[in-house]
Amino acid sequence: MTKTDPAARLRRLQQQMKATGTELLALAPGAHMHWLLGFAPHPDERLCLLLVGHEKAAWVMPALNATDARQHTDLPFHEWADATGPAQALAETLADICPAPRRLSLDETMRADHALMLLDALPGAAHSLAGAEVGALRLIKDAGECEALAENARIADEAQKAVRAALRPGVTETEMVQVARDAFAAHGARCEFGIVAFGPNSAFPHHHSGPRTLAPGDVVLVDIGGRKGAHYSDITRMAAYGHAPEGYDDVHAVVESAVVAALAAVRPGVPAHAVDDAARGVIEQAGYGAFFTHRTGHGIGTEVHEPPYMTSANTDLLEEGMVFTIEPGIYLPGRFGIRLEEVAIVTADGARILSGLSRALHIA
Repeated sequence: MTKTDPAARLRRLQQQMKATGTELLALAPGAHMHWLLGFAPHPDERLCLLLVGHEKAAWVMPALNATDARQHTDLPFHEWADATGPAQALAETLADICPAPRRLSLDETMRADHALMLLDALPGAAHSLAGAEVGALRLIKDAGECEALAENARIADEAQKAVRAALRPGVTETEMVQVARDAFAAHGARCEFGIVAFGPNSAFPHHHSGPRTLAPGDVVLVDIGGRKGAHYSDITRMAAYGHAPEGYDDVHAVVESAVVAALAAVRPGVPAHAVDDAARGVIEQAGYGAFFTHRTGHGIGTEVHEPPYMTSANTDLLEEGMVFTIEPGIYLPGRFGIRLEEVAIVTADGARILSGLSRALHIA
């Protein structure tokens, strides 16, 4: 897979900061930092920040982590030890990068105590969140990121197949989640979440898998995602043991049509809500609008949920290189739920889905 070019991304970020009028940007260990540098130090209660100005960047770095972190970055460090605390290192880094910014941008995932420490050190700075800077750049995936997402989608397909192969009477939902975890691990990935829902439990969109056992006629909803490297997968498919329950096939056909309609709506220049509108319109026309209770999709990359979000209120325009899920669903309480989920890349002429696994119902 193509490796991150931190220097090039830092230059792009600094140009974006100039465009937004942001003089200082503070990143904490997390997805923004990982996108920028290809790594992030271990996050804990110790203050660890990357401060970025228009011309240079530097770390406020706990001495405990400095030796390891130097293997991954050549940006300068201002270290601090547990015995002395971070105040002096923070002051030195600010003096080096931008001592009196008029506008400061904060990583949305920064610990509140770290954010307050930084704000207290810069009382005159207006502040906003880093979505306008790093987030805006992360929206458009480059070729290396698309390659990584495709590889993760391939692994998720294999994990789905492993779950299907393990379905048998008496197996529990939690046992099937473990099958998915093992399958991800066998391909060098880590399972980051797993929803396996049997029978009526599939009508809960975010079901917590439990001890329910599989019986003939049960629907099986499998929503799983993993991560190999920095990027995630997210896929939902449907199965049934022995046979599907009465009425299932008609509802599955509606959800499948909603996926197809949403994919057809994807192209550069259309508002994100058009994707949600397309899927929701199909489901509403079929009379199931009240049973589609969530958005049609979410962005995916170095986080499993990130912008852009496919909601009815999102007027942001799609651009080539954006990547997001399309996952309409219908949830009938006490009976069954159906969700079919793809990860799609916006291309010049439409959408390219990453999974190769059929969305048809699998009968085990």
